[in-house]
Amino acid sequence: MFISLQELELRTVRFDVAVPAGEIEYDYQFRQKSSLVAHGTVELVNQSLGEIRIRGSLSVAIEVACDRCLEAVEFPVAKNFELFYQPAGDYQGGGEEELEEVDSEIAYYDGDRLDLNEILREVVLLALPMRFVCGDDCKGICPGCGKNRNQHVCDCQTEAGDDRWSKLREIRVASGPRG
Repeated sequence: MFISLQELELRTVRFDVAVPAGEIEYDYQFRQKSSLVAHGTVELVNQSLGEIRIRGSLSVAIEVACDRCLEAVEFPVAKNFELFYQPAGDYQGGGEEELEEVDSEIAYYDGDRLDLNEILREVVLLALPMRFVCGDDCKGICPGCGKNRNQHVCDCQTEAGDDRWSKLREIRVASGPRG
């Protein structure tokens, strides 16, 4: 869905959308499991400056692999959002200058319309956690045989060692038994 800036000059635009799974492309590791349902408003805040405010809420279920065991995990996202956009020509920054807090909360648009699906995609990605775990008790994958420890018990002996002490261990073995 595209939002026309010409239409915003006349009135506030309301949106109430249900984006089917597969229509928005996320990062390769995420898969939309349910329809993304979003509703809200888009309005021109300052007509002479072209600043746009988008307020709304969305909900969707995202499927991702557990970071410990690699099994599929369904993660629900429910998010209220308020975003501000300004014309890209207004952006004077660049380089390695320090951003002020106000600058980090504003996005920029180019052209005469906004792509609502792209905006919703960004809101979903920013709402996701850094790590995904299927449960607090997830045992992960065995580093020896590669089996999922939640589903199988393996006989692999995994010894947590510290390589920094390996040379001393070799000296002790070479010197023979203590006595």
